[in-house]
Amino acid sequence: MRDVLYLEEIEQAEALLKPQRVEVLRQLAEPRTCSEVAERLGQTPQRVYYHVKRLVEAGLVDLVSERKVRGIHEGIYQAGARSYWLSPRLVGRIGLRKARDELSLGYLLDLMEEVQSDIAALDRSAPELPSIGLSGEIRVRPEERQEFLNDLQTMLQGLFTRYGGAEGDAFKLAVACYPNAAADPPADIPEPGTPPAAPAPPAPTAPPAPTGETGPHRRPGGGDRPQPA
Repeated sequence: MRDVLYLEEIEQAEALLKPQRVEVLRQLAEPRTCSEVAERLGQTPQRVYYHVKRLVEAGLVDLVSERKVRGIHEGIYQAGARSYWLSPRLVGRIGLRKARDELSLGYLLDLMEEVQSDIAALDRSAPELPSIGLSGEIRVRPEERQEFLNDLQTMLQGLFTRYGGAEGDAFKLAVACYPNAAADPPADIPEPGTPPAAPAPPAPTAPPAPTGETGPHRRPGGGDRPQPA
């Protein structure tokens, strides 16, 4: 293990700057398995393995050995250094990259992988597994996206404030929003490559009325007769 690992790649910094991964790294100051780390942190081995996998990919954690437990090979991991220093040139870029990643497909894929890992770790023999899944479609104009994000943030913050106490059963809430490629475009927005529609022909106009008297001709003594053509 090195004393200091100097981080110059933004991917390394982003892999490290997550509270749960920092805790995992602290536990890996000594060689440990994911199961041992999970027991110390009160988490599932699957969740810890998810974070360890990301740290290994970023070069922050090393697989130092393996052991066989009940016929299953189990990796033993250790942090790559005792401390980590960020390159000064990364400090100004991390915030921008994180804001961009929160709306990126890469972040959504990581989120979905984490959800799958959590669901796979559930005890299916439990008497109940309360869960809920919602899906729908919304349409947001480009100029309304920031307002939509503000509304969504306000709504979620209200839920976290109301149900964020220490009492009760713990649930994970994940929200995803991404372009729906299968949706039909709005009626007023043509599909790409569609030629512009031809202008509508002018509406027909009525012929001018003939000059002279056009109403019924009244004869002396009453009664009407049509005016001869």
